[in-house]
Amino acid sequence: MLGLVKKIFGDHNEREVKRLWKTVEVINKLEPTIEALTDEELKNKTAEFRERLEKDETLDDLLPEAFAVVREASKRVLNKRHYDVQLIGGMVLHEGRIAEMRTGEGKTLVGTLPVYLNALLGRGVHVVTVNDYLAQRDSSEMGKVYEFLGMSVGVNLNTLEHEEKQISYSRDITYGTNNEFGFDYLRDNMVLYKEQMVQRPLYFAVIDEVDSILVDEARTPLIISGQAAKSTDMYYMADRFVSRLKDEEDYIVDVKVRSVTLTEAGVSKGEQAFNIENLFDHANVTINHHITQALKARIIMRRDVDYVVQDEEVIIVDEFTGRMMTGRRYSEGLHQAIEAKEQLKVQNESMTLATITFQNYFRMYRKLSGMTGTAKTEEEEFKKIYGLDVIMVPTNRPMIRADGPDIVYKSVNSKFRAVVEEIVKRHQNKQPMLVGTISIENSERLSDMLKSKGIQHKVLNAKFHAEEAEIVARAGEPGSVTIATNMAGRGTDIVLGEGVPEVGGLHIIGTERHESRRIDNQLRGRAGRQGDPGSSQFYLSMEDELMRRFGAENIMGMMDRLGFEEDQPIESKLISRAVESAQKRVEGNNFDVRKVVLQYDDVMNQQREIIYKQRREVLESANIRDIALGMILPVVERIVEAHCPSDLVPEEWDLQAIVDYANGTFLQEGQLSKDELWGKESDEITQYIKDVVQRIYEEREQMIGEEFMREFEKVVVLRAVDSKWMDHIDAMDQLRQGIHLRAYGGTDPLREYQFEGFAMFQEMIQSIQEEVATYIMKAHVEMNLERQAVVEINATVTSGEPAPKKPAVTNEADKVGRNDVCPCGSGKKYKQCHGAS
Repeated sequence: MLGLVKKIFGDHNEREVKRLWKTVEVINKLEPTIEALTDEELKNKTAEFRERLEKDETLDDLLPEAFAVVREASKRVLNKRHYDVQLIGGMVLHEGRIAEMRTGEGKTLVGTLPVYLNALLGRGVHVVTVNDYLAQRDSSEMGKVYEFLGMSVGVNLNTLEHEEKQISYSRDITYGTNNEFGFDYLRDNMVLYKEQMVQRPLYFAVIDEVDSILVDEARTPLIISGQAAKSTDMYYMADRFVSRLKDEEDYIVDVKVRSVTLTEAGVSKGEQAFNIENLFDHANVTINHHITQALKARIIMRRDVDYVVQDEEVIIVDEFTGRMMTGRRYSEGLHQAIEAKEQLKVQNESMTLATITFQNYFRMYRKLSGMTGTAKTEEEEFKKIYGLDVIMVPTNRPMIRADGPDIVYKSVNSKFRAVVEEIVKRHQNKQPMLVGTISIENSERLSDMLKSKGIQHKVLNAKFHAEEAEIVARAGEPGSVTIATNMAGRGTDIVLGEGVPEVGGLHIIGTERHESRRIDNQLRGRAGRQGDPGSSQFYLSMEDELMRRFGAENIMGMMDRLGFEEDQPIESKLISRAVESAQKRVEGNNFDVRKVVLQYDDVMNQQREIIYKQRREVLESANIRDIALGMILPVVERIVEAHCPSDLVPEEWDLQAIVDYANGTFLQEGQLSKDELWGKESDEITQYIKDVVQRIYEEREQMIGEEFMREFEKVVVLRAVDSKWMDHIDAMDQLRQGIHLRAYGGTDPLREYQFEGFAMFQEMIQSIQEEVATYIMKAHVEMNLERQAVVEINATVTSGEPAPKKPAVTNEADKVGRNDVCPCGSGKKYKQCHGAS
């Protein structure tokens, strides 16, 4: 049926390539004109193109001439002229697609075309490689072309200092690894000053070995973790302190909103117990947090109702179903506070500070493209996950590699004996061989067998990229035998040595089928580059993992019935087809797993985008007064709504609870009374409290000084957002780990995760608002104000990250008289407080 459709409508890939050939003809016609330009005139083309872009020409308008210019620059600088098929590859990349190009077709050079063209916009183009060695090699070699044309090139390595990274990202073109680009994005969303960011908005990325990065590594998230876990002593200290407090005298419970707040007397006892001057001083935010959570654990959380203790472990009980939620933990240190209350061992808090998958990181680029030798087998995944088409680019010369059918043995031992015999036989003719293994263990086993036969060889296992690239590049020399795991030396061409084409070219031996056809095709693709002769053969055994997983018993039975000896092989296309069918099933399963991982991560990703966007607004705004007030006022609305419900008459409203909460959370004792609220409608009560908050807020602003208040707001908001977000990451991770159990109850785990994740996110937002309200309205303000990270990032991730720099803040204390009230909010005279020296 598919063949009939293709006959009628034509093959999509074929049609696309035909379309692009027309532009190749245009580029080729421009070649004599561009060749005639002097070096200076050729360099000036970059400035000319940029001017034309400003006059409303598009990149597509410029493409033929820009590609012709890059081709000419490459001829002059590298002595390499782009083939016509390489121009097609460049156009595929420019259109935001994946170019599948055979090994040896010059993918690195292809990248120069769309990279130069898109860099003309000045938004920064990222070229993504699988390791630092390739990033340095390609930026150094291809960088000569860009620099000749007046463009700047940077390379982003994990060894760079912070300032060096900023310089690399400011370049027109930046080379680097997927890991480093992703980590820099996460680190940028943890900085305390906008000047510390290194990345610009993500515009265009060209990913080399795109299948490796977007498929093979898609399930592995990037995680930035903190330094060693916090001491658990503070949880026990806070619990001991709280256990001595008295209801109504030291704290007030609000059952409706499940909150508990210290009274003025409780605050005084806390300051005394922990030997501090002001509990609401920003320096004491950790102590305050521990006391708050200890109060909640002691007063609000009820054993055998909200949680149970089982096998020395606190297990949450679902408030709606009454089921135990094994594996879930309360966030923000509440779980640890309950453990302290129950005199259990306090588990260390999770220190995951930021995380993202490659899938979600790369989908943030305005335009994404990639190139590889093998992408067609994963086309469905590229299309569904990333919206990327795969276009197979024709080879420059016809491919003449001879691919033999699989040879199958009964046992692993007989298979490896046959591989060694084949190597010895071909070695006598000085034919070079590249032997692929799927594990380091197998590569070492084969190496030992070759040593016993006196065959000199090299063993590579993808550990030392630079040395391996060099060795792989020489794997085509006469008589060389190279054993490599599948990924070793990827991205390096194997050039045939003198006399090698006459003995059949490079021979590839595969010692086992990988579960992905793509990886096998990559190994085969090392031979037969640019029309060179070459051959490939896979050796399998019935004991190989893939064969065991998919129907090896049937074939083993057949071999036994036909009387096959241990060392007698089966060479059958039927078996090859069965293996390929098994691989397709495994690929399908793996795609399904990656798709599910992404569906779960998408929930977190939506939340991450909201938090990072708002956090960036705080960093980039000179004045966040509206943002800060916008966080405080919803707290007022929620508390009034909880105690003045529309289904009760006003006489039944709990006005005292509103007053207690307001005075305990964002006002000082006595700043609001029940009498002031009596007789008002609920919306009037809300507005009245908001007016009080606004008035006191403005008084604090006048006392502290406007400039100082703005910086203080940023300190408070960033601290609240970062600490709550980190706790939320941990809580979502705990939820994710246990959510699959919901399937046993007949519910869809993903829907449950989305529903509960949303509810938890809402709770986190409310928690941020409450903390901001408390600290902005009540905190003791230090004159030497400084933004501080909630936790220090693990050094292995942040190598070279500088300490935060303090912005220049005018010291308002210089304007305060000795007998004036101290602007810190302590109520003391300045000379007795911050003016004492």
